[in-house]
Amino acid sequence: MLEDFIEVVAHYAIGTLELIGIFIIGYTALRSFLKYVKEKLTFNDTCIKIELAKGLALGLEFKLGGEILRTILVRTMDDIKILGTIIILRLILTFVIHWEISSELHQEEEIKKFAENRRKNKP
Repeated sequence: MLEDFIEVVAHYAIGTLELIGIFIIGYTALRSFLKYVKEKLTFNDTCIKIELAKGLALGLEFKLGGEILRTILVRTMDDIKILGTIIILRLILTFVIHWEISSELHQEEEIKKFAENRRKNKP
């Protein structure tokens, strides 16, 4: 009885987390694309890349939460293998996206410092 209730709640929670993740990824991608078009299809604005990466990371976090909850419903060893593989892939994607965000922010800071130093050193 309790197991059936937990299974039903888990299905709804998983679906909700998956939908939230999909919505965030779709919304962020559309918003970033519109900003990109507004910038006349140039890659001059690193804020667009950072915003897109942050949205992708957040969406993947929600989807990962759904996959973790899905472990409640696992019945066979094959399901565990598939679920484990999906979780590992999503963790790797999330890690790579966070690394990309950090490197973009670091690069942007370096450019600002360089420009500041050039202004200070002008006679």
